[in-house]
Amino acid sequence: MEIDWRREAEALLPELTALRRTFHQHPELGNQEFETASRIEACLEAWGISYRRLLGTAVVGELRGNRPGRAVALRADMDALPVGESTETPFTSQTPGVMHACGHDFHMAAVLGAARLLAAHREELPGTVKFFFQPDEEGSGGAERMISAGCMDAPAVEAVFGAHVCPDLPAGMVGVRFGKFYAASDTFTLTLLGKSAHGAEPEKGVDALAAAAELVCALRALPGRFLGERSVLSVGTLQAGSAINVIADRAVLSGILRTLGPDTRRAMKDLLRETVETVAARWGVKAELTLRESYPGVVNTDAETELVLRTARSLLRPDRVVELTQPTMTTEDFGYFTQAAAGSFYHIGVGGESPLHNPCFLPDDAMLADAAALHAAVVAARLAGK
Repeated sequence: MEIDWRREAEALLPELTALRRTFHQHPELGNQEFETASRIEACLEAWGISYRRLLGTAVVGELRGNRPGRAVALRADMDALPVGESTETPFTSQTPGVMHACGHDFHMAAVLGAARLLAAHREELPGTVKFFFQPDEEGSGGAERMISAGCMDAPAVEAVFGAHVCPDLPAGMVGVRFGKFYAASDTFTLTLLGKSAHGAEPEKGVDALAAAAELVCALRALPGRFLGERSVLSVGTLQAGSAINVIADRAVLSGILRTLGPDTRRAMKDLLRETVETVAARWGVKAELTLRESYPGVVNTDAETELVLRTARSLLRPDRVVELTQPTMTTEDFGYFTQAAAGSFYHIGVGGESPLHNPCFLPDDAMLADAAALHAAVVAARLAGK
């Protein structure tokens, strides 16, 4: 008999809404999600789903079906942001300066909803479902560390699915994209060393601040010089100088480079290095550049994305599902999971007037049922080999 995931999820909506609002009231920053993890574990235990703790705050739930088969995973991120909330709701954050401004409270509630739905049908499931509740997505990234700690092993996960709330999509819509979806990111710090001198005699010094100012403009212009895929380079900080009448002998810049695909990533990093060397030589400053590789970007695999697209259209009606034509330049460490296994990441439209990371961001709770139902239906279909 065909399972009506939407009907069953609608019956759970009051409970999922209460869960999401509890998470929202008690946000925790990356690697500090101890109360959040305990709440998740209490839910899993109540539904007969085994679990274990990794990395202090990460939770891995495991639901074994009644029949042998493959292993598939669902992922939700757990951490909040250092943002003071400006919404006026009965469930506003009770932690000053900390807020779920990126929808991770919604993500956790939706995956827990899927866990409950799937647990109710464990007798019909072939194989194993793992539920990854991941810390520190907003910080240094918990996905890579969870994989290193063995979350994908025993049994080996064959495919991973996840989703992000999207205020740019109207509530009730789902967005699916094939291939490159989220950008890879590389952070950089650049120190320029010159020679101080009296401000009235600049020819006797080497102006690190002036060199830094030219570099800010040159670096920001780099994406326009590269005619391949889209990229974004932003300089977020510039610190230099000690007095108005002293030529600065030191300047420090920091920023982030976002690219799509390994070829563009490599080319843009080469351009960044070349530009630094050229400008530094022109000004006579010594340049010390540190590039740190961060998130790898999210690249969805075709078969899994086609499964999400087909399932969403069947579950929600075709007119509520849109195939996204453009990638986003934001970053997401879900890409580590799609490097380790096949997988697909999709968007849940939640509408609203405020963007992500805004103190007024508030997703539509009504979409929790659709998100939970879609997660469960996708996982069940993948286990069944559809």
